[in-house]
Amino acid sequence: MNLTSDVVYGLMHLSSIQVCALMTLALATAPHAASAPHHVARRSFFNLQCKGVYDAAIFARLDRICDDCFNLFREPQLYNLCRSKCFTSPYFKGCMESLYLYDEEEQLDQMIDFIGKR
Repeated sequence: MNLTSDVVYGLMHLSSIQVCALMTLALATAPHAASAPHHVARRSFFNLQCKGVYDAAIFARLDRICDDCFNLFREPQLYNLCRSKCFTSPYFKGCMESLYLYDEEEQLDQMIDFIGKR
């Protein structure tokens, strides 16, 4: 190694330490940042007129299907249409089919029943 490569290696090493420090800082503050979406999701649950029990994991799973469907088709209204009537609209079923979730249909219907009390 020559002087130039030692300096470059030293800068790369310092950069790695800085990146590590930033990652540690970001992870240390993550629990505070993660609590905000929970309140947003809970508010969404009630805005969708879901009458059942709020379960964050179930709501997130159903919401993710609508998000994936929106990402697939890029139709601005699709995300809200999919979620409408507490995930009981024909758009949600269409999204399930588009995402090839046939094998999960019974389980997803049970989730919808649980949070939506159909």
